[in-house]
Amino acid sequence: MAIKVPERQLPSLRSRLLLAAAVWLLGITISAGYIVPSFIKHYLVDQENQQLFLYLDELTAQTEVDHSGTLLPPKSLANPRFQQPYSGLYWTMSLNGTELRSRSLWDTQITGNSQTGFIGPNHQSLLVVHRQFRLPETDHPVELTIAANQDVLLDTLQQLTHRLWFILAVMAVGVLMLIWLQVSWSLLPLKRLQIDLKQVREGNDSELTGAYPAEIRPVVDDLNALLFHYQELLERARNHAGNLSHALKTPIAVLYNEVDNLQPEEQARLTPSLQQLQQQINYHLGRARMAGAVNILSTRTAASTRVDAISMAMDKVYAYRHVILVNELASDLMIAVEKSDLDELIGNLIENGYKWAHSLIRVHHSECDTKFIRIIIEDDGPGIEDDAYQNVLKRGVRLDETTPGTGLGLNIVNELAHSYRGELFLSRSVLGGLKAELILPKPRN
Repeated sequence: MAIKVPERQLPSLRSRLLLAAAVWLLGITISAGYIVPSFIKHYLVDQENQQLFLYLDELTAQTEVDHSGTLLPPKSLANPRFQQPYSGLYWTMSLNGTELRSRSLWDTQITGNSQTGFIGPNHQSLLVVHRQFRLPETDHPVELTIAANQDVLLDTLQQLTHRLWFILAVMAVGVLMLIWLQVSWSLLPLKRLQIDLKQVREGNDSELTGAYPAEIRPVVDDLNALLFHYQELLERARNHAGNLSHALKTPIAVLYNEVDNLQPEEQARLTPSLQQLQQQINYHLGRARMAGAVNILSTRTAASTRVDAISMAMDKVYAYRHVILVNELASDLMIAVEKSDLDELIGNLIENGYKWAHSLIRVHHSECDTKFIRIIIEDDGPGIEDDAYQNVLKRGVRLDETTPGTGLGLNIVNELAHSYRGELFLSRSVLGGLKAELILPKPRN
């Protein structure tokens, strides 16, 4: 028995749009979370350096030496922090091995270099600017250094970064929610299209109605045109099949009567050709009846009711065989097959059961999957050989020429089942006879 491979479920349009929006929004948020603090740090450091250079200019202007070339302490600078110990703002000046330091350095000094960083009192991380210049009274350059504690700047930057990440996260969630609302609102026409299709499928409407956006309107128009065209073609095909059937019955009956009046040798020569003609007509008329339901989307038939109707008809035709049919189908079991097609499908299989069963035919069902159901018809007859299951489904194949028939029944059932995307499987029944499993679609909810 063939195994149906489940179709791969693709993500919905809403999921795709939201996923794409979430990806680029996440990328922008992370980039902003790293780039913005970097810009802010560069800006704050640059502003601090500019202030330090102003202090450096002030210190340069107050740099003096005595008559012996010794550095003199500068006058009081504008910022009082230079006088407060460990205040975070420091200066040093040196000339020819002599160094003067600000009172704020107290008993410490600035250590480190530009590669490893500068360290000040209490292990403060320092931002440092340097300058060398010469005084007219000296032969050696004067080296000036202004340093500021950057721990406060870094702490401020860290707090600012944390708040920035929080703001960015809130904004990202808010923007994602707005995108979700926008996507949901944009997809409302598709939801309305789904509802309208359900109305058509259930037979409440024959076409899609309502106003749709310009992007969807061509699809709706094409669907309506397709539904109308399908229904017209189906009606035309069935009418032609019925007309052809009635038109051919009388001529073929006349030919059979004429052949019956011929000599035995003539009858033997012409009868096979007439039978072949009748077989071909029955086959192609049966194919013409496979067009499916007039309303392709809304068709549904109660299987149990049709089995009961077919059983009543067969009980009259095959009353002499005393066969009992047990219908175990649920009364509310619906099949997405048009009524005449379901009669053709089940009727051929039940008729075979009436022809070959010893006393019992059992009709029941089992779940196949969410889209299909399995109708099982089995009997207690002689059955067929295991190697003949596939062969008996071919057109015109008959395993017993003594039993009336054309050999088209199982072939028509097989092809009709395929026209509904179903299947027919034959096997040995536990009752001893033939077991026919008919896979047919369920109505869509």
